[in-house]
Amino acid sequence: MGRLHQRHILVAISGGIAAYKGAELVRLLKKQGAAVRVVLSRGATEFITPLTMQALSGEPTHTELLDEEAEAGMGHIELARWADLMVIAPATADVIARLAQGRADDLLTTVALATPAPVAVAPAMNQQMWAHAATQDNVALLASRGIQIIGPDAGEQACGDIGPGRLLEPEAIVATLSERFENRSLEGRRVVITAGPTREAIDPVRYLSNHSSGKMGYALAQAFAAAGAQVELISGPVALEPPARVTVHQVTSAVEMCDAATKLAGDADFFIGAAAVADYRPAAKASEKMKKQEGRGLSLDLVENPDIIATVAQLPNRPRIVAGFAAETHDLLSHARAKRLRKGLDMIIANDVSAPETTFGSNQNAVHLITAENETHLALASKYVIAEHIVAALATQLSE
Repeated sequence: MGRLHQRHILVAISGGIAAYKGAELVRLLKKQGAAVRVVLSRGATEFITPLTMQALSGEPTHTELLDEEAEAGMGHIELARWADLMVIAPATADVIARLAQGRADDLLTTVALATPAPVAVAPAMNQQMWAHAATQDNVALLASRGIQIIGPDAGEQACGDIGPGRLLEPEAIVATLSERFENRSLEGRRVVITAGPTREAIDPVRYLSNHSSGKMGYALAQAFAAAGAQVELISGPVALEPPARVTVHQVTSAVEMCDAATKLAGDADFFIGAAAVADYRPAAKASEKMKKQEGRGLSLDLVENPDIIATVAQLPNRPRIVAGFAAETHDLLSHARAKRLRKGLDMIIANDVSAPETTFGSNQNAVHLITAENETHLALASKYVIAEHIVAALATQLSE
């Protein structure tokens, strides 16, 4: 699997003759296993049709900021949040100028301004337009804001001129985008992550559990692996594909997860407790299916499960950084701060699971990163984008 496998790539195509290359760009991204959605500017629709891009991407093509049908289905803000990465290719001189000004007067620029995901720009224009001081100033300003500039290439142009300004070939753009997901900054580091729910058996067919999907923990495993870390993922029962280059240890109960964590976490650089561990389990598991008795209720004697993350934090050879999650429905920050201190954590990641867009099973999250020194809010974004930010923050904490 390539580095772009299962990444959410938003391709925005502006109105230049090089727009036709957007079709090949989308095809290559899909070939790499990426999920692709396409935004066409009004000008781009003069060069390439929405139907073409829909056929190649397998998703509806988005063209209008105030499209009632699109707003009802997803909306420009949801489109911005969906992306793990946005690439504007081709990016005309006009689009680059509007991005530099922070304009939001069409769907393309609005999404670029609204997305928390990284943005890459692949310029394409006449060589004289590219060389103009205004364009160069705009490009430098975008680069200073963290927007990646890909290209342009040099050569013969559609207008007959020869020089820099050609859109970089789609293969080269895909290769450059792929590198964003492989920074290797944590090469040689070892991380242990717990993810998903636990199931506490009542009898051979029934259990106690919760709604955790494991998506956040799996996104963290993927982000750590992309940064070059050796990742051990201890997973409860989930319906997710194992991330590439991650060693997965399947467990079912909290006791099994605790045993695996204490065995694997010693001397690790990071331990991240992202699992939603059941607080209690039945004191005894019935050996046979418990039969329903009409007119009678069922009482269970519950005992407390081990506190996995607190146990890891107290190991004599504890990981250098121990972080956990606080999934709360009210008083988010106060509960999270108290939990970090009580469990002896270096960082706690607090998220509100009462909100529909961040509840268990959602593809997005919004969190607060809380350490002894500071607190940082990460606005609503795809779980992979949130995971990348968390990994970067933990790497910085380790270096300090």
